[in-house]
Amino acid sequence: MSHLALTKEKIQGMRTLFVIQIFSTLSFSVLYSTLVLYTNKGLHLGADMAVAITGSFVAFNYFLHLLGGFIGGRFLSYRLLFSLSMLFQTAGCLILSVSSLGSLFWGLAIFLTGCGLNVTCVNCMLTQLFESHDKNRETAFLWNYSGMNIGFLIGFTMSGIFQIYQNYSILFLMAGASNVITLIITLCNWKYLKDVGTHLTHASLPKQLRLGIIGIAMLVILTLALRWLIHHSEFSNEFILIVGAIMLFVIAAIAFQQRVKEARKKVWAYFILCLASLVFWTLYQMAPMGLTLFVLHNVDRVVMGFTVPPQWLLNINTIIIILAGPTLAHICKKLRAKGYIIRIPIQFAIALVLIGIGFALIPVGIHFANPQGISAFSWVIISYVLQSLGEILLSPIGYAMIGQLIPSKLQGLMMGTWLMVVGVAATLSNFFSQMGFDDSKMRNPLDTNPAFSETFNLLGWSSILTGGILFALYPFLKKLIQEKGNHADPHPYNAPEETPYTISEK
Repeated sequence: MSHLALTKEKIQGMRTLFVIQIFSTLSFSVLYSTLVLYTNKGLHLGADMAVAITGSFVAFNYFLHLLGGFIGGRFLSYRLLFSLSMLFQTAGCLILSVSSLGSLFWGLAIFLTGCGLNVTCVNCMLTQLFESHDKNRETAFLWNYSGMNIGFLIGFTMSGIFQIYQNYSILFLMAGASNVITLIITLCNWKYLKDVGTHLTHASLPKQLRLGIIGIAMLVILTLALRWLIHHSEFSNEFILIVGAIMLFVIAAIAFQQRVKEARKKVWAYFILCLASLVFWTLYQMAPMGLTLFVLHNVDRVVMGFTVPPQWLLNINTIIIILAGPTLAHICKKLRAKGYIIRIPIQFAIALVLIGIGFALIPVGIHFANPQGISAFSWVIISYVLQSLGEILLSPIGYAMIGQLIPSKLQGLMMGTWLMVVGVAATLSNFFSQMGFDDSKMRNPLDTNPAFSETFNLLGWSSILTGGILFALYPFLKKLIQEKGNHADPHPYNAPEETPYTISEK
């Protein structure tokens, strides 16, 4: 059987991780969509404080994926670290259900310890099911990304329903229950999720036990640190930006250290695409912060007499991705069969242009707002559609790309770094969100529309410009990513030249 064939073990692993994504994502989607509203409406904090806490939560969630890539495979296996993360997320949800300001910071800190580490584990467990140049990986990631968005769809829908009745305690308890289900699924399919080619797999059993104790100690220390950091959001934001800048130098250093020329080129390609994704995610992470507040106060959300909860708008994103993921894989498979190849830089460039247009259209809607300053619902819907189409072209493809460009021993670190970029972007989104409003004027759309319009225009056109630059850099990036070598060679840098990276099945 060819090493590119889908074995029963691979298929079972893919199915398991698909279902795991649904349930493990649900609790995060609840907090992602509800936190700014819960802190503002439920705990009666000011809009600026609500945005700051939400910004720190989103930023740390993605930022900690870097730490997940460091701990996973080195101190704890990916499947064990993921299981522990589910326990932390469950405990965090239970504490948040108390619905008090004191429980807020502890609940978020414990929850973040879990959700901040588990995404890297899932992605690494999935990428390890395939050889480096097995094109089935891209299809697996697209299906897995659809599974994740099924979880988002359920979570966003639940959040909107409970938002109407302001019943946050039950909402958080239900979110915790989804984590328990995830843990049970993981334990029942333990043997299909084993580590492959990590540092830990080469260590003796006594050494694995010592490293495991260190890894668990890291989780406890991380929880205590997060409790303080979330409470001091201004320092946290500066800290995230500094570490993000440091990681750019680390990636550059790793590129210089590669002895194989092809490997060095691929790491540099990864570096450039990281910078491009930073622009995309800065716009995208406006959704749970400034964009949600804009929709809440400045948009007519009444449809046929029913006021649509802000969280339900995020379902536009999830539905499109659930449908578009498998569809895109099928379309690209057909295109490849006809000789048409869609390469990574082009996909990223299109994604940046789409989300840029999505944000640039909102100021147009503000311009045509009614005399009270309320914009039509349709402008926001179009914006979310364009954001979603951009996401499906960039996010799952970025995950799968790492399995091809990065050697196995560095994949955890680089997967964490790739996700950490979203955390840096969330910090920038926090800054831009607070540019869009003055807390004392939030009740009057006529006062806040000019600031929102300026912010969305700045972000939208910056993304469109970045997409244009990426189009211009395509010939250079194509040379960096180009694969050469013998098809039978399993080395991650030796794949056939005629099998360029796309998002389709082999």
